[in-house]
Amino acid sequence: MPAPRCHVSLFLTAAVVALPLHAAQPDPAKDYPNKPVRFISPFVPGAGTDITSRTIAKRLSEVWGQQVVVDNRTGAAGAIGVELTSNAPPDGYTICLISASHTVNSATNPRLPYDLTKDLQGISQVTSLFYVVAVNTSSPVKSIKDLIGQAKASPGKLNFGSSGTGGLQHFAGEMLSYMGGVKLTHVPYKGGAASIAALISGEIQIGFTSLLGARPHANAGRLRLLAITAAKRTAAAPELPTVAEAGIPGYEVDQWYGVITSSKVPRPIVRKLEEAIIAAVKYPELAQRFAADGSTPVGSTADHFSAHIKSEIAKWSKLAKAAGLQLH
Repeated sequence: MPAPRCHVSLFLTAAVVALPLHAAQPDPAKDYPNKPVRFISPFVPGAGTDITSRTIAKRLSEVWGQQVVVDNRTGAAGAIGVELTSNAPPDGYTICLISASHTVNSATNPRLPYDLTKDLQGISQVTSLFYVVAVNTSSPVKSIKDLIGQAKASPGKLNFGSSGTGGLQHFAGEMLSYMGGVKLTHVPYKGGAASIAALISGEIQIGFTSLLGARPHANAGRLRLLAITAAKRTAAAPELPTVAEAGIPGYEVDQWYGVITSSKVPRPIVRKLEEAIIAAVKYPELAQRFAADGSTPVGSTADHFSAHIKSEIAKWSKLAKAAGLQLH
């Protein structure tokens, strides 16, 4: 029996109405990028963040045929650049390179103008970079166990330096102090170079720096390298144990870099950015440049990087609470 004419008419009308609605949903990533992309570097020119962002930006510009412009927006321990990224139009044309220090800041500063896990989203972790724990060669300390033993014998009398209060170097020392069951005294400096200079002069007893920064001083007999903060030994210095195997099980500090954008950027654009950055990180020339700094290329997915950011914030929040750190 044929369907009533009115029902057929209604069905056809609904179908005709639905077509333009469906057609009005274009793929937001189809022509992306069709104009320059702003790549915010939240620290000063010449810093590790800046060098990494410029290395990636150059490769993305070559692949896309669109300029990727590095924009240094410094201040507030890197928070200004992240806030600008959070408030930018959510079209994928503003991205930002952050470091592990941003998760420390998020874990300890309740007054930040953004929520790193809600207002922003990860695109890809770019690199992983460990610190070297170093002492002056005039020190009797020759291992992490020696260091812990001396710190227990003289509570509060061993100083460790950092590039500033609330940064990752600061928390690397606080974690060593807390997990080692000792009391080390933090001395902040204006930058990592100043901290290492203080270690060489004997002003402080313990320092945290990159292998690239420490090795020339070790070769010249000014510093003794005790261990690395990575989870496992590195081929770049196989003779150095990890802090964990040298006496503090579970200790790990990773000075990673990664790219983020606003949480409102559509997933198709995020996926396109993710794919491009992963390919850039694994490009042989870029991998070699990162390795020269002691970095290991990562190139994680957006979901994995977002999850990593959350786990890092939780890790540093737990340490700050357990160690009673009052930073702000």
